[in-house]
Amino acid sequence: MPPGVTIVGLGPGDIQQLTLEAWQVIESAPEIYLRTRHHPAVKGLPQGKAYHSFDAIYEEKETFAEVYEEIAQRIIALGRRPEGVIYAVPGHPLVGESSVLRILALAKEEGLPTRVVGGLSFLEPTFAALGIDPFDGLQVCDATTLAQRHHPLLDPDVAALVAQLYNRELAAEVKLTLMNLYHDDHPIKLVRHAGMPEEEVRELALYQLDRQEGLDHLTSLYIPPLPKPGSLSSYQDVVARLRAPDGCPWDRQQTHCSLRPHLLEETYEVLAALDADDMEALKEELGDLLLQVFLHAQIACEEGDFKLIDSVQHAIAKLIRRHPHVFGDRHVRDAQEVLRNWEQIKREEKNQEGGFHSMLEGINKALPALSQAMEIQRRVARVGFDWPEAKPVAAKVLEELQEFRQASNEEEQANELGDLLFSLVNLARWYNIDPESALREANQRFMRRFAAIERRAAELGKTLEEMSLSEMDALWEEAKGEEGQG
Repeated sequence: MPPGVTIVGLGPGDIQQLTLEAWQVIESAPEIYLRTRHHPAVKGLPQGKAYHSFDAIYEEKETFAEVYEEIAQRIIALGRRPEGVIYAVPGHPLVGESSVLRILALAKEEGLPTRVVGGLSFLEPTFAALGIDPFDGLQVCDATTLAQRHHPLLDPDVAALVAQLYNRELAAEVKLTLMNLYHDDHPIKLVRHAGMPEEEVRELALYQLDRQEGLDHLTSLYIPPLPKPGSLSSYQDVVARLRAPDGCPWDRQQTHCSLRPHLLEETYEVLAALDADDMEALKEELGDLLLQVFLHAQIACEEGDFKLIDSVQHAIAKLIRRHPHVFGDRHVRDAQEVLRNWEQIKREEKNQEGGFHSMLEGINKALPALSQAMEIQRRVARVGFDWPEAKPVAAKVLEELQEFRQASNEEEQANELGDLLFSLVNLARWYNIDPESALREANQRFMRRFAAIERRAAELGKTLEEMSLSEMDALWEEAKGEEGQG
């Protein structure tokens, strides 16, 4: 055998699934290096050979990355020998074998010859056990990689296969990640020892995943697609279809400008659902708001301005950049320090663009005035331009009210009233009250109480115009009392 590395796939488990080429390579060699002996096919390999394994490294290293790096380095060293080395791995060498990819990369750097002897992977017998065709749509991922995420990198409208779900602890972590996308009772299937005599397929609900016995490195998880389309990709496809040449005439004629009122309307409907603490309404309204996002993104895509992925990539990069205490090595004491860091990072970004940039210039001018005032005060407070406590803020409100009363003309009154409102917003901030929401709720209370006055007047056979102010005041207090009792 010449110098170099020969990598052999041992198949999914049953020795009968070992390829003839792999058998011949192993049979002709005096020694074989196994990634692990913990694979069913190993006990059926040709006798009279020297079999070495790297199982001890798994105990020596803290992470799989360190294990695979150590194995790769040792295989490359063995490959430099005149007789080279044969390295055997479960399944197919290029399916779920991180050590193989590292070995191939190192060998390429050194100019060391390599040969990959393919084998049946775990995928083919798993497809047979499930009775599925991957061409119908299938995503494949590793359980350990999936467990490290907070949200799965999966399209729920496409079936998924999760490999190497090797114990209950890992299953618990995978379950938590999947539950951020799928409902707790979403049906799943566990496939154990696919293609072997003891093959087993269990049907269960997602929440039961970590309650299963017998999980090992030959266990896979199959996740069927959602019963109804529910992915963002499917949503974008529907919107693209509506905008297509043979789509909906109304949707096709929309522009960024024509959609502005709809975006605003849907935003306020989301706020109304939040104000009412109505989760069913919020679920629906968020979907409607997303429609506006997808419509604008689709129009931009059609006109060659940008794609939705460009917006998302920009947002992801910005969030990571502005949260170094989460994605980097910066430490923070509390939320206030987070906000100060946020403003500092934003200023640094602006300075890189050149010229002077105020920290207030990015505030959306289309915001309602109360919300805009709140954002102004929040930003300046982050850099220390703020009152030390709430008491002088309340005093400032009374001061502005007095100045409003003393104003001598309409222009002064308008200015002083603006200052008074600005001070009220500052007071709201100190008491952690959103003034925009507080005013919307006050509007709703007023409308409810006034409607009660109208109903009571109708019961008395009167119109509002026929009632005195004192009568209406009495009915107002009555409505307030009934609302308080409710």
